[in-house]
Amino acid sequence: MSEVLKDSLNARAALVEEALADRLSHRPGEVALRQLEAAVKHGALGGGKRLRPFLLVESAVLVGASATMAMPAACAIEMIHAYSLIHDDLPAMDDADTRRGKPSVHKAYDDAIAILAGDALLTDAFAVLTDGTYPAGMAAELVQTLAVAAGSHGMVGGQMMDLYPPEMTEDAIIAIQARKTGALIEAAAEMGGIVGGASAGERAALKTYARAVGLAFQIVDDVLDVTQTAEALGKPAGADDAAGKATFVSLLGLDGARTRIAGLTEEAHTALEAFGERADLLKALATNLADRTH
Repeated sequence: MSEVLKDSLNARAALVEEALADRLSHRPGEVALRQLEAAVKHGALGGGKRLRPFLLVESAVLVGASATMAMPAACAIEMIHAYSLIHDDLPAMDDADTRRGKPSVHKAYDDAIAILAGDALLTDAFAVLTDGTYPAGMAAELVQTLAVAAGSHGMVGGQMMDLYPPEMTEDAIIAIQARKTGALIEAAAEMGGIVGGASAGERAALKTYARAVGLAFQIVDDVLDVTQTAEALGKPAGADDAAGKATFVSLLGLDGARTRIAGLTEEAHTALEAFGERADLLKALATNLADRTH
C-alpha cells in the first residue's frame, strides 16, 4: 500500500470513527437504553476498514464536494453496513462468534439485543440523511439510493439468495454478490456523486468503478477465506467452505479467481481515466483492495 493511500485511509477512518461515535452517543437515562447504545457502539465502532465511507467521501471530493459535506452520508452508509454485520453474525444467519477480532454483538450481549442494535443502526441511518444537513431534494435522492442498495433489491436480497441459493453457476454467484456485497459499495460511490453534484457521465463512471471494485472485493474475500487464518481475518475462516457454499474459488480455482481479480482491478482503473490524476487515490484503493491479505 502506498503511503499516500495508507495515510488517507487512516485519516478518513479516524474522522468517520469520531463522527460515528458522536452520532451514536445519545446519553439516555434508562438502563435498557444505555445497554442498547453500548451494543450499537460495540457493533459499529472500534475497527473495520471503513471502505464504504472512504469511497463515498473520496467520490464526493473527486467531483467537487468537501469531505465535511460528505461525512453525514458516509456515517449513514457505515451504519447500514454495521447493522448488516451484526445481523449476519447471528446464530440464525452465519453464526459467527467474532467480528473484527472481538466478540460479535450477540456474543457480547445476547441475540435479542443484537437484533435491536442492528435495527437501531438501520433506522437511524436514514435520520442522519434527513436531519437538515442536505437540501431536501438531495436528501431524498440519498435516501432512495441507500434504501434500494440496502433492501430487498440489494443487500438483503443478496443475503436471502446466499441463504437459499439457486444452482451455483458463476452468473448466479455474481448475482448474489452484486447484491450482498456490491450494492452498498456501488451506493457509496453514487452517494458521493450525489453530494458532489456530479454530472450524469461522472456518476456513470463512478458506478462502473464501484461495481468492478465491489466484485473484486468479494472474490478477494473468497480467496482469503481459504488461504488465511481466523486470527489474520479477525473472523472465522473457511466458513463458506464448511457450509458447502459455492464461491468464486470453488468455481474458478485459486488461480482463476486471482486472474479475475486482476481483470476487475484494471476495469476499475479504466472507468476513472476521464478524471485524470485526480482519481489516482481511488485507483490506488482498487489496487490495494485486490492485494489485501485480511
